Amino acid sequence: MALSTPAALPEPAANAAATVDPVRHGAASGRAVGAAMVQHGQLTPKGLLERAFAFAFRGLVYAQIWEDPLVDMDALEIGPGSDIITIASGGCNMLSYLTARPNSITAVDLNTAHVALGRLKLAAARHLPDHAAFHRFFAQAGRKENIAAYRTYVAPHLDEVTRRYWEGRGLSGRRRISAFARNFYTNGLLGQFIGGAHLIAKLYRINPREILAANSLEEQREIFETRMAPIFDKKFIRWLTQQPASLFGLGIPPAQFDALCEGDAQSMNAVLRQRLEKLACDFDIRQNYFAWQAFGRSYGDAANDDAPMGSLPPYLQADKHAAVREGVARAQILHRNFTDHLRSLPDGALDRYVLLDAQDWMTDAQLTDLWTEITRTARPGSRVIFRTAARPSLLPGRLPDTLLDRWHYEATRSDEGTRQDRSAIYGGFHLYVLKD
Repeated sequence: MALSTPAALPEPAANAAATVDPVRHGAASGRAVGAAMVQHGQLTPKGLLERAFAFAFRGLVYAQIWEDPLVDMDALEIGPGSDIITIASGGCNMLSYLTARPNSITAVDLNTAHVALGRLKLAAARHLPDHAAFHRFFAQAGRKENIAAYRTYVAPHLDEVTRRYWEGRGLSGRRRISAFARNFYTNGLLGQFIGGAHLIAKLYRINPREILAANSLEEQREIFETRMAPIFDKKFIRWLTQQPASLFGLGIPPAQFDALCEGDAQSMNAVLRQRLEKLACDFDIRQNYFAWQAFGRSYGDAANDDAPMGSLPPYLQADKHAAVREGVARAQILHRNFTDHLRSLPDGALDRYVLLDAQDWMTDAQLTDLWTEITRTARPGSRVIFRTAARPSLLPGRLPDTLLDRWHYEATRSDEGTRQDRSAIYGGFHLYVLKD
């Protein structure tokens, strides 16, 4: 399907999907994830780490996406004619982009759980009765009423594979949808990592939630410097941060670990301290929902409808709900590889590309394949954004000059995006614009 035409959210498709087994579908997903991430021999140390990461990545990783949508939308300059392709991840930014009313959005992902989460969000935005119900489901995300709302309003409109995923049971034995009756945002690989970090902090008599009561940037910095920063000097923490597997929960594969610490594992402790400092100190805590998730494991005060706008992702804000609901009909989520999907499109099909940090995992050959297809499918003036673990763009020296020369690197806008990204996870934000 050409992306220049609206793509509808799948409605019930029992006849087409009833024969699909989510377990086998998940196994196929795991093989696809493994193929995308594994670059070294099976019995080499890096190969073993890559396979362990691919295995961990098969389930839900991100209950919430960790790229700031305000930075994205500023750089993308989304308009009514924009046709966007993005990696789905937790699905939040796909819905947030709808607030800018683009022509179409296609989200792709190799992770079955992320595809199911994105389709759940699209169906909920369309079929829950009002913003209050949508807010309760995804902002509060821990109310028993959500399960009744799912059964009444959402489940009948899910495709069979997605419905069987949510009504199936996870490793805990509970139905996956039941997470929305507790606290959905404690789920997933990253949610469990944050929970583990809170537990370690507690062992050192540190309460990460303390910073959420700060009334100024000065108070935030004081709490960070006196309460949080000293933990990075502990011998156990220095050792732990040098282990690549310990950061799987952040969604950092071995290749990205090496890029983040520039090949020196001992420097990872300082890198993580700097990223946490930015999250804790550089932005008003009341306007940073990423900080609330990291330090409070929820959207906190955003449970109230009169919470500050910045304390919620755009797609959950009351004044944006109508645009999200109307835009769902122009969005779709596909379980497939980004480059493979581009190959299926005609020339000039798209003009906005969101790669998240996926390129950090790629070989030079994979990068060249990806950018060859991006360039072929891009219209004049197309914009591409992505993030990297390290500060510099990874494209120079890795893409053929003849290919990279088709694109202009917006250095000033990229630096601004790096500074303004409230999630504070990444070293660099990058914007490329196709030359005329």
